[in-house]
Amino acid sequence: MIDALLQDLTYALRGLRAKPAFTTAVVLTLALGIGANAAMFSLVDRLLFRPPPLLKAPDRVHRVYGATTFRGKERIGFGGQYARYVDLATGTSSFDLAAGFTQRELAVGVGDASREMRIGVVSASFFRFFDAPPVIGRYFGPAEDTPPDGSPVAVASYARWQTQYGGRRDVLGSKVQIGSIVYTIIGVAPAEFVGLWPNDVPAYYIPMTSYGAAMAAGGGFLRSHETWWTTYHWGWMDMMVRAKPGVSDARANADLTQAFIKSAEAERAGSPRAPPLSVTRPRAFIGSILSERGPRASGFAKVASWLGGVALVVLLIACANVANLLFARALRRRREIAVRLALGVSRARLLSQLLTESLVLAIAGGLAGMFVAQWSSVGLRTAFLSKTADLSVLRDGRTILFAGVAALATGLLTGLAPILQASRADLTGDLKSGSREGTYQRSRLRVTLLVMQGALSVMLLVGAGLFVRSLNHVRSIRLGYDVDPVLIVDLNLRGVQFDSVHKVQLRQRVLETALATPVVENATLQTGVPFWSTWSVSLFVSGIDTVARLGRFDVNAVSPGYFATMGTRILRGRGILATDVEHAPFVMVVSQAMANTIWPGQDALGKCVRLNADTMPCRTVVGIAEDIKSHQLSNEPDMYYYLPATQFNPDQTSFFVRVRGDATEQADAVRRALQRVMPGASYVTATPLGQVLGEQTRSWRLGASMFSAFGILALVLAAIGLYSVIAYNVAQRTHELGVRMALGAQRADVLRLVVFEGLRLGVAGIVIGGAIAFGAGRWLAPLLFDESPHDPVVFATVGLALLTVSMAASWLPARRAARVEPTRALRYE
Repeated sequence: MIDALLQDLTYALRGLRAKPAFTTAVVLTLALGIGANAAMFSLVDRLLFRPPPLLKAPDRVHRVYGATTFRGKERIGFGGQYARYVDLATGTSSFDLAAGFTQRELAVGVGDASREMRIGVVSASFFRFFDAPPVIGRYFGPAEDTPPDGSPVAVASYARWQTQYGGRRDVLGSKVQIGSIVYTIIGVAPAEFVGLWPNDVPAYYIPMTSYGAAMAAGGGFLRSHETWWTTYHWGWMDMMVRAKPGVSDARANADLTQAFIKSAEAERAGSPRAPPLSVTRPRAFIGSILSERGPRASGFAKVASWLGGVALVVLLIACANVANLLFARALRRRREIAVRLALGVSRARLLSQLLTESLVLAIAGGLAGMFVAQWSSVGLRTAFLSKTADLSVLRDGRTILFAGVAALATGLLTGLAPILQASRADLTGDLKSGSREGTYQRSRLRVTLLVMQGALSVMLLVGAGLFVRSLNHVRSIRLGYDVDPVLIVDLNLRGVQFDSVHKVQLRQRVLETALATPVVENATLQTGVPFWSTWSVSLFVSGIDTVARLGRFDVNAVSPGYFATMGTRILRGRGILATDVEHAPFVMVVSQAMANTIWPGQDALGKCVRLNADTMPCRTVVGIAEDIKSHQLSNEPDMYYYLPATQFNPDQTSFFVRVRGDATEQADAVRRALQRVMPGASYVTATPLGQVLGEQTRSWRLGASMFSAFGILALVLAAIGLYSVIAYNVAQRTHELGVRMALGAQRADVLRLVVFEGLRLGVAGIVIGGAIAFGAGRWLAPLLFDESPHDPVVFATVGLALLTVSMAASWLPARRAARVEPTRALRYE
């Protein structure tokens, strides 16, 4: 058995070495197909299937979700309050472990050296979910994670320990400022430990209670009688649980819902005007520990799932291409095979040799594909994931195993074509065929494989076209503000205590410094950032019972330079002026959508709006601004209004800064300039607005880029496959074509004959692939933006592209056929 296998392997290697061009073409084709699949598997596996590293009993670990009904629509979300977490952790009996967690960007370090880093904010019980003993030191315990203040202790990640502290064991006891608190490092997590964030590993882990206390000390969100650990008005965290062995999901959900209802009753006791529970219908349930598989899965994860299937389609195209090449090789070897059978080689041994050859090619393609996947994963990470995400394919056992299985399946699949041909060998006919190997015979199998390649290519190219047009629609939307030159600047006081007067003075000092910075064109105060942070207050308008029933109206308190900074146009009236000071008449600017909604058919200028109560002073509408997008990129405009910051006196404000050139390139220069005027340990962050908007378009960018890449790859493979088939057919028909020309056929007739054969195959692929793509459109539609899944322009363009490729792939063999000399062709053997 082993000897026979070694002989087959030796024979396969000798045969493939004798045909280097053929071997290279097959290996490269398989490498592209397997590599694309391995790269996409690595991404999709991390998003949707792979549990976090070192997690114990992952099948019993879940995230907790809550749901309440608002205006007849159920909204899903845990709520994020620490009080809710305690209510559910102590009020259930189906779980043996519960933990709270979140991840935050906090400043690490002091002064100019401070940098915002990812920080894991977790309860002490969080570490018990993992089989991850610390490398040195210890994790913090329950006594260090108790309200009201917790303890200022931190656990460093392994990467941070290595890069910042050089892996020194005396790091224990070192001090590090994180946010407004100086923490003492008490332990170092192992290298494999990433918590729940494999794509964005935290630098440090700190107790939830210390973070909660620090945030509460900053003020601005608690009522006078509330504490941060008992309030239901501050949501900031998530919850995970581990079910006891044998507890079903239904039982766990019922247990959670009962605890959630009791928690909602406690919340309502402090807010008597809140809707009754019979209206909100609260419930809680468990979901996958992987957030992208939960009820709030992002569009990015959904598109990535589709792309996993698309990569499989590319592999099928590669398999069809290779099967065609192997089939053509088997046809050329018919006489050789017949001779070997006549000499006594059994058909089983012959088929074994052909299968071994196919598997050798597939394994070589798989090995080359791993390097293609590694290169592709770098591009995926750069374009769509955090810079710290590890998508290394060559170090990932699961991806290597997947690539190995894919290579094995590919070898078996592509080996079917030559095996079927050899199993039906006509010994007598093939021995008589001579070196010409018989006359031309159309192979239904080769035609079927070729048409399948064309059809699958059409499907991928249609998907690419739809996503590209969706992305173009997104980019062409007028957002109501400029993106590329704008920075979001936040002031983080880090516990530095200021009264309201000193806060106003600091803001003014920062604003003046920004305006004096050479790279800055304009700057403004703001209290709301589109797609990041928005807020609203109650509005009262004469003649309208409840303004809230008309929709959500977001407010932004700004300084006079706001509209020039953002590029938001004033359509009528005026914007916010320097004369709109605290004791001047109260004014406001409203968006066009807000004006049309509250005062339909009327002129909104001069209208009166009151904030918070109908007894408050009147604010006069002095301007109408263009609509902006702040919640979603749909055609529905968001309703917005703007107040002078001097007349609203918000407790928390940030800045928009407009720079010359691209905001990403100037962010660090602006941050350094503003940091010089910050007091104490406080610091400045500067974030390009485009970075925030990029998250909104990420799924369409992923779909457009990857569908296009896979579609082009599929088209190239289909073109190669068509060329190889037509070229082989021409070689087989040399004698026939010579006879035709000897009987009077012109070169143009031969050219037309061969090209039309390629076009017929292309048209068949277009029709079949177009029909499949049309039918699959209803599943793709939810992932598109303002684009029909049956867009005739896309379908027509793809059809034309495949026809062009079919003609080009047929043209070279057709020219070769047209140049055949009849006398030479008639002597062809």
